[in-house]
Amino acid sequence: MTDTAGTGATLAATFAPGAEADQLLGILAWCATAAGVGGVITVGLMMALQLRRGDPGGGGEHYRGFFFVMLACVLASTAGPIVTFLGPLSL
Repeated sequence: MTDTAGTGATLAATFAPGAEADQLLGILAWCATAAGVGGVITVGLMMALQLRRGDPGGGGEHYRGFFFVMLACVLASTAGPIVTFLGPLSL
């Protein structure tokens, strides 16, 4: 890097990840979607098994599990747009 301002400070180059990073983000988005669907199915299976056994009072557990699965899905689905919004990383 060169000193363009004459103050002795070194400027950092802008990081441009390229097409490989976009492909990786796409794959991670599909994996997060599959994990979210698997989580919802797991919560549904647990709910069905508890209903089948006749255990009373388990509704709060299911809603809490469903909430955490949905929270993880929202977090995973907004990661790509947040990175795109921030733009190129420069120091």
